Amino acid sequence: MLSLLALRPCSRSALSSTRLVSATRSFFRQHTVHQQSGLTTAAQKDFASYFFHNDHWDALSLSRFARKPVEPPPTFRENAILTPKRLLSIYAQLSKTRLTVLVVLTAASGVALSPMPTTLPILLSTALGTALCSASANTLNQLQEVPYDAQMVRTRQRPLVRRAISPVHATCFAIATGIAGPVLLWTMTNPLTAVIGASNIGLYAGLYTYLKRKSVLNTWVGAVVGGLPPLMGWTACGGKLLPTSDYPVQFFLPPFLTDIPPDMSMIDNPLAAFSLFLLLYSWQFPHFNSLSYLIRASYAQAGYKMLSVLSPQRNALVSLRHTLLLVPICSILVPLSGLTTWTFALTSLLPNCLWVRSAAGFWRSCGEKQARSLFHTSLWYLPVILALMMVHKQGVDWADWQTEKVEESKKVEDTDAAR
Repeated sequence: MLSLLALRPCSRSALSSTRLVSATRSFFRQHTVHQQSGLTTAAQKDFASYFFHNDHWDALSLSRFARKPVEPPPTFRENAILTPKRLLSIYAQLSKTRLTVLVVLTAASGVALSPMPTTLPILLSTALGTALCSASANTLNQLQEVPYDAQMVRTRQRPLVRRAISPVHATCFAIATGIAGPVLLWTMTNPLTAVIGASNIGLYAGLYTYLKRKSVLNTWVGAVVGGLPPLMGWTACGGKLLPTSDYPVQFFLPPFLTDIPPDMSMIDNPLAAFSLFLLLYSWQFPHFNSLSYLIRASYAQAGYKMLSVLSPQRNALVSLRHTLLLVPICSILVPLSGLTTWTFALTSLLPNCLWVRSAAGFWRSCGEKQARSLFHTSLWYLPVILALMMVHKQGVDWADWQTEKVEESKKVEDTDAAR
């Protein structure tokens, strides 16, 4: 009995201890779970706070981030309908309008500087026939260079590259203008002018275009192409290109070397035609070489064999060489041929000196700034020289011409008063 009594307290205390331990474990377990749940809630709250709350996404907020549906780009772009106005614009681009205008002006200068008598129909037919020949040559050139023009920023917007016109259509345009130009020149002027025009088409669209990817000689061939239009104007008036027994080479010496007045019957001098050709031939090199230097990266990308790409220093040297050559051409050859008086030898010195200075700067530094300056100089140099040649044209006295004009107007007034 005593032993049982003695054991009961011990059993109660053991039971209490066991219950205490269990309660303690339960408390700590619940406390741990509570802490973990608190941490999870806090983490979830921190994670959710990274985004906007749902209440923030109101209509105003959504309107700021709303995007219009983007339509997928089309696989091809339809060309616009070829209206007459748009077709004329495409024809102008195929003809390279600015280049054609320059060619026509140089041909017209040959007509104006010719000592032979001419008429307005001859001048207009020469200009139109030359423009048609130039349009044909430029179109044939673009037909052959479509894959290369597509690689150059300067030419990738040409009509054939962007498929604004079909190659068949462009070919028909080139053939039509290539036939109409020489036929018009043959009919309205003479066969020699028509042959020169047709030959220029072949040189530009054939040999020049072929050599552009083969040899740097393409620049020299292109200079010949640029020198032929003044000869077309010269021959359109009946001028001779080669010396004959009836038209020998005649030298017009300066007044301080001879007392014999110039023979105006021999003014139709083949040397005058040659000086016109040489003037335009030499002008091509500084003009084109400076331009090709500015776009040499495009030429290199398309694989063209240009001197500005292969040897920039030699490119600048060739420009300087022909710029220096133009000084004796203007100051000696042109007046010696009888094309102008010897006064032109003096008045042409100023533009020639300015151009030589620009070309020398390009040769020394071979930089883009100097190349751009030389190119801009070439743009005003040619019209200034041609204008001076017209002012000092042999056999034309502008003072007497003005006096005769005033006298004629007075006679008309007197006649009207008498009536």
